[in-house]
Amino acid sequence: MCGRFAMNSDTNALLEQIVAEHGIGAVQDWQSHWPPNYNVAPTDQVPVARERHGQREIESVRWGMVPPSSKEFGGKPIFNARVETVGSNGMFKRPLASGRCIVPALGYYEWQQRDDGKQPYFIRDPNGPMALAGIVSAWRDRSKPDDDPDAWRLSMAIVTLDAHVTPGEVHDREPAFVTPDAYDDWLGDHLGTEELVKLLQRTSADVADGLEYYEVSRAVNRVEKSKGVPNTGPELIDPIQP
Repeated sequence: MCGRFAMNSDTNALLEQIVAEHGIGAVQDWQSHWPPNYNVAPTDQVPVARERHGQREIESVRWGMVPPSSKEFGGKPIFNARVETVGSNGMFKRPLASGRCIVPALGYYEWQQRDDGKQPYFIRDPNGPMALAGIVSAWRDRSKPDDDPDAWRLSMAIVTLDAHVTPGEVHDREPAFVTPDAYDDWLGDHLGTEELVKLLQRTSADVADGLEYYEVSRAVNRVEKSKGVPNTGPELIDPIQP
């Protein structure tokens, strides 16, 4: 599964590249809202790239899908969607059909259970930031009028599948990866459910073969350094020195 990941200026640049390639400019000054965060956790707001009405855009979404039927925008975060059931699960079917997105990540964390506790690993592509496959759901705030821009709020889940090769040494699940040649297919509206699943299986295998992983400090296990102080610094992805 994918329970934490890292973002920085490189992932911002990846988003702009995905959007700009389609001839659409990014939201003005959007990057100023997304400082580096090397410990992105479920319920955090994150920027994603998606396509609507034939145009690509960068959107702010909550990581952790909120069902449309939920009475409030919150609750236990549903932050992963299994590729094996994403096309049949009632919560994920519609987002897969019309709400696909790309979540940029410098890398992600997985944990191994040991006798003395959980040991985190950082998994990354040495060639640069990764494009994770996500699905977005819209939630309607019934307390707001239709013309209120805040009446709709967005949340997303990251698609996962069986781990291949490298991350399989650490965990049996991994996020689904989208390669540059598949951006158009994943974000477009011309593929059906079965084709989309096959696409992710192919592109994920291509990326996973080149991934590397290493142990990092257990400090990443804490979302906050102390009460109210975020634990998001770049030292979290530094390998532990032997």
